[in-house]
Amino acid sequence: MNIASFFPKNIQLALKNNPPGKWIPDLPEGCIRLHCGYPAPVLVPVEEIKAAVCSLLELEHDLPLHYTGSPKILELKEQIIKRLEERGISVSEEELLITSGACQAVDLIARILLDKEAVVAIESPTYMEALEIFQNYTKLFISIPVDKHGLQTDVLEEILAERKRNGLAQPRFLYTIPTFQNPTGTTMTAERRQHVLELADKYNFLIVEDDAYGELFFNNNLPTLKAMDTMSRVLHVGSLSKIVAPGMRIGWIAGACEIIHACAWFKKDLNHPFAQAAMAVYLANTDFDEKLITLRDTYRSKCAVLLSALEQYLPESASWYVPEGGYFAWMKIPGVDTSEMLTQALAEGVSFIPGRYFFMDQSDGTEYLRLSFSYEDEKEIADGIRRLGRVVEASL
Repeated sequence: MNIASFFPKNIQLALKNNPPGKWIPDLPEGCIRLHCGYPAPVLVPVEEIKAAVCSLLELEHDLPLHYTGSPKILELKEQIIKRLEERGISVSEEELLITSGACQAVDLIARILLDKEAVVAIESPTYMEALEIFQNYTKLFISIPVDKHGLQTDVLEEILAERKRNGLAQPRFLYTIPTFQNPTGTTMTAERRQHVLELADKYNFLIVEDDAYGELFFNNNLPTLKAMDTMSRVLHVGSLSKIVAPGMRIGWIAGACEIIHACAWFKKDLNHPFAQAAMAVYLANTDFDEKLITLRDTYRSKCAVLLSALEQYLPESASWYVPEGGYFAWMKIPGVDTSEMLTQALAEGVSFIPGRYFFMDQSDGTEYLRLSFSYEDEKEIADGIRRLGRVVEASL
């Protein structure tokens, strides 16, 4: 019996894409992990979350473990609304949906807005898991290059104008990570942020703003696109994964009521009620502004170590962007296929993500790689770059 024949055509087509997580390298023991976008282990509040869980169960007994969960879930929503207000984003309860991480948020948006005729505009390069999600719904993409100042909105404008002249469909939405972009670490300038909002209004498309790293700035803090949005065109996707704990799976969508209603319709009860209640207790007992100061200081220092090591150990032909926050640095090594180089790097005990996984056309990313400075400690970061330098020199 051909079990696959029972899959509808759209599922059969989706299953031809690269499987989720194919980009994750198989690590040898003791490998220095410069590939993983995880919080630093010492910054994950294990004891505080443990105390929150104990407090929750002692206070409410079995209630948080039922389908409907604890009333604390409503408190979590209020807490996130308050944090958004502090960042200039004003939303009502009807304009906010709590999700199981940012990926569920992106998938829900794709589910309600995309079909096989829909066009999606994406940054090039961009977050590989978003690419995985969008390709399950459509094959029609517009790729817009990213430079050291973020999305090249002038290029986007040229493409949109040309599509209008030729009678082609405009994008249903633009997916962008304007602040400390994954993978490049770049930040869209204030001028480009305003420009992209004007283009959305002129050419009638929505903007999905992925803001997973937005609070992890080292020095300057630009306003989110959602905070600048006066036309309700921005769907703001946020997460506590990078600033608290990814395994808690707490994310959200902030946007127009119609969008939130449709997303909630398909989300149904696919919640993590226990995790949401525990997070609410944790946030209530935490000076989060103070925590963010610690996070920023730690990642600023780690990034400085990475950049110093790159200057010391990498050849002059290699180049990279200097991040202003977040988790990542983006490197180009002309003439080197980084996918092939990864095998040698793993043999040397250091990992990275080859750049091809961040492009719709993977041939565009062969000379690039993403490095993460978030997970390993400073000594390991420096040693990892030293090892990587040897591999790069041998590959030239």
